[in-house]
Amino acid sequence: MPRRIMEGVVVSTKQDKTAVVRVERRFLHPLLKKTVRRSKRYHAHDENNAAVEGQTVTIQECPPRSKLKRWELISDKGAAS
Repeated sequence: MPRRIMEGVVVSTKQDKTAVVRVERRFLHPLLKKTVRRSKRYHAHDENNAAVEGQTVTIQECPPRSKLKRWELISDKGAAS
């Protein structure tokens, strides 16, 4: 089974070697036919502490590294302005 890959924005880098990434999804409400935004936060392993808050990053599933970390940073799309 392939590993899931998602794109999101870093919202916190206060923990050592960990980045909290907010991933947003959009879907059409079944009754109201309106676009709804939902987001979820994932704890991702950041080995080099390279992530910066506000940065867009890509995360990938990995074996559990701690109680909350099941994702790892695989690339960044640029720093926040």
